[in-house]
Amino acid sequence: MQPPLPAVRLLVPGNIRHNSGGNVYNASLVQGLRRLGVSVAMESVDGAWPVGSSEERRRLAGLLGSGTGTPEQGAGGTVTIVDGLVASGAPEAMEAAAAAGQRPWVLLHMPLLDHPELEIRALAAAAGVICTSGSAAAEIIRRHGLAQVHVALPGTNQAELAKGSEPPYLVSVAALLPNKDQLILLGALAQVTDLPWTAALIGSDEADRDYALEVRAALEEYGLEDRVRLAGELTGQALEDEWHAADMSLLVSKVEAFGMSVTESLAHGIPVVVRSGTGAVEALKLGAPAGDEAALPGAAVVLDRDPAPLAATLRAWLATPELREQWRQAALTGRDLLPGWDATARWVLDTIGGGTPRD
Repeated sequence: MQPPLPAVRLLVPGNIRHNSGGNVYNASLVQGLRRLGVSVAMESVDGAWPVGSSEERRRLAGLLGSGTGTPEQGAGGTVTIVDGLVASGAPEAMEAAAAAGQRPWVLLHMPLLDHPELEIRALAAAAGVICTSGSAAAEIIRRHGLAQVHVALPGTNQAELAKGSEPPYLVSVAALLPNKDQLILLGALAQVTDLPWTAALIGSDEADRDYALEVRAALEEYGLEDRVRLAGELTGQALEDEWHAADMSLLVSKVEAFGMSVTESLAHGIPVVVRSGTGAVEALKLGAPAGDEAALPGAAVVLDRDPAPLAATLRAWLATPELREQWRQAALTGRDLLPGWDATARWVLDTIGGGTPRD
């Protein structure tokens, strides 16, 4: 007999206002859970997360203990899930909830790099940890040796096939942030200006205004103003129009737990170039038949500070029609291999005890 469905309360950071992967995941998870018949309340928690002030952590403890915003409790009870960006830097709040018999789950998008001593306490106080990528789960297990770590990969919405452009149009969908390393991408593009192409950096320029100024200065220094457009943050049809025109996308973050723009690109039949050694490789491999490295719908490039390896990959793709067609066909195949958001919601629901346990 199917166990009764719990109600779910999801606490998310209120200080991340740009269109981040975590925000997209959280909103899509809520929609997926509701399609499964789960009553869900998503509650924004104000604070300078991931650590916040002592007052903000105190308010979080009160929030976890009070049940404020909890949906009407059904037969399956109410399960609280806290975004890792809120929970990982606030162990006192998590420990207080555990001591009161109200252990919340943690939905962890990426490890808390700067405060592992806080993270281990917070995660140890949780009922369990749900990571949004295998790479994040492996890192958490490596760092802390936790046993109750589960994975619920991001889903992907069905999308129309991209038509592409002439000359080839390259897009990078990520907020302008130092970790996303748009500067190395511009450095690589500056080395292939003898070939025809155009490009766009699509993402918020408000998340780190100083870095956005560096990106603008680099555009001018490289003389790329006529080739590369800073599109700002786009959503809805405006973003779809960009995908429709694209021939390749790039995500060259220094650190990436997964990289949802990778699977979003593949959903449109667009191959992707990512940085080797990051979780974006895991996302890219979702678009390849299991174990078939030769069928990757794009490439993982080993990068440090020198843009030359990325420039070499771009040059090979731009100058070789056969390679472009090979990657395009691999991306088309990959579209059918991507999980949907209903699968993500089911993984989460099964993990917190609201469905049939997974194998």
